[in-house]
Amino acid sequence: MNKKYKGVVVPMVTPVDDRGNIDTAAVGRIVDLFASNGVAPLLMGTTGEGNSVSQADGVLLVTAAVNAAKGRILIYAGLTGNCFAEQLRQAEAYDRAGADVIVATLPSYYALTPDQMCHYYLSLADNIQRPLMLYNILATTHMSIPVEVVRQLADHPNIVGLKDSERDMERMRQCIDFAKQRDDFSYFCGWAAQSACSLLLGGDGIVPSTGNVVPDMFQQLYLAAIKGEEDTAQRLQEETNAIAAIYQKDRTLGQSLAALKVMMQVRQLCQPWMLMPLTRLPEAEEQLVAEKTRNIPF
Repeated sequence: MNKKYKGVVVPMVTPVDDRGNIDTAAVGRIVDLFASNGVAPLLMGTTGEGNSVSQADGVLLVTAAVNAAKGRILIYAGLTGNCFAEQLRQAEAYDRAGADVIVATLPSYYALTPDQMCHYYLSLADNIQRPLMLYNILATTHMSIPVEVVRQLADHPNIVGLKDSERDMERMRQCIDFAKQRDDFSYFCGWAAQSACSLLLGGDGIVPSTGNVVPDMFQQLYLAAIKGEEDTAQRLQEETNAIAAIYQKDRTLGQSLAALKVMMQVRQLCQPWMLMPLTRLPEAEEQLVAEKTRNIPF
């Protein structure tokens, strides 16, 4: 099937200055790098500190990304929060700013039943103009969208796919098997270490945070996998896993994102400032991350 939503979608960092303002010039550099390698950005996802970005800054971020993309790639905009009315206003603002797809996590303050999850996503899909992608991420919402709920939601004409970051191999197989039967619903693997595996099983796309640093390698991995070139795809998986370890190993999620921005600073893409409540790494740790990054053959 030649699906509309497929390929590499990088959960883009949100570049800011030392006062927490969106660095629109850096947004332009990053998006241009992505577009030149044929990969799309997911703005304000987990890697993009989405819960810490105000609606006004979110609109500025989407606008800057759309302007830099110049129609070469799709722009996916992340939707987070616990107030449904505010989420609708957010989605409308991102629509006007030019986002192509809205990607929404579950509201995460209350534990939700499967029926409540369904009701939330169906209500969202009914009330926004852009296509909606489900975003399942147990690590931050502390809830897992059941596979049966995903199947039910896929019947809604405005729900176009699932971005799944849950580290569960059997779940991944079930979701891919389901998505392969439909031409109107795509499966994106957000478990970067299993990017090659998910594509070789028949997944439609991948969402790797390490793609911020090496988007070209993930595009090569994607192309190799969809051609059935398993050895090449697995080699690239191992190489990107090693790069990921530079910023992820022995760090919390928030610390790893700070280290990722240090790596991007080495590539002259953005500065390593973070949005509250996250903070930069200690200077000595930043220097160590930068030193390891300089050994990557960009």
